[in-house]
Amino acid sequence: MSSVRLHLTTPPREPDAGRARFGYGDPCPGHEGLAGPATGAWAGRTLDEVAAEDPEAVRRWLTDPEYAPPGGGESVTALIARTGAHLAALAPGTHRAVAAQAVVRAAVVAALELPPAAFWRLDVRPATVTTLSGRAGRWNLLLGAPEAEPPAAEPA
Repeated sequence: MSSVRLHLTTPPREPDAGRARFGYGDPCPGHEGLAGPATGAWAGRTLDEVAAEDPEAVRRWLTDPEYAPPGGGESVTALIARTGAHLAALAPGTHRAVAAQAVVRAAVVAALELPPAAFWRLDVRPATVTTLSGRAGRWNLLLGAPEAEPPAAEPA
């Protein structure tokens, strides 16, 4: 069987973006199953804003993978399932996608068959690449990739 390699790149954080906001389920061109999570009524708001209004909803979202944000949001479990289905359907070869940090977390959880609660234990930084590779539904996670080498110094 042929192997599959998926490079998931997270976008850089905008310098003037301030505090992170819930996304709008942004599409992932060429990889519909890797679209950002739907956050329902929380879209466009910060975690602090939502927590000030409804701390119980935020607590449930952070502790219960089945809980979906109000107004059509997607649960962590649903995000993991959607992302896992996309991974399972990838054709052999190398694929590249720019994906939200939450989608990268979901892909790692799905690929490694981790419990949904592990989603919140994975830190994914902006402007990084996470690589999954595998064949026949067996995935590996590439860790410890070397940093980009600095350009060679000019001779004096």
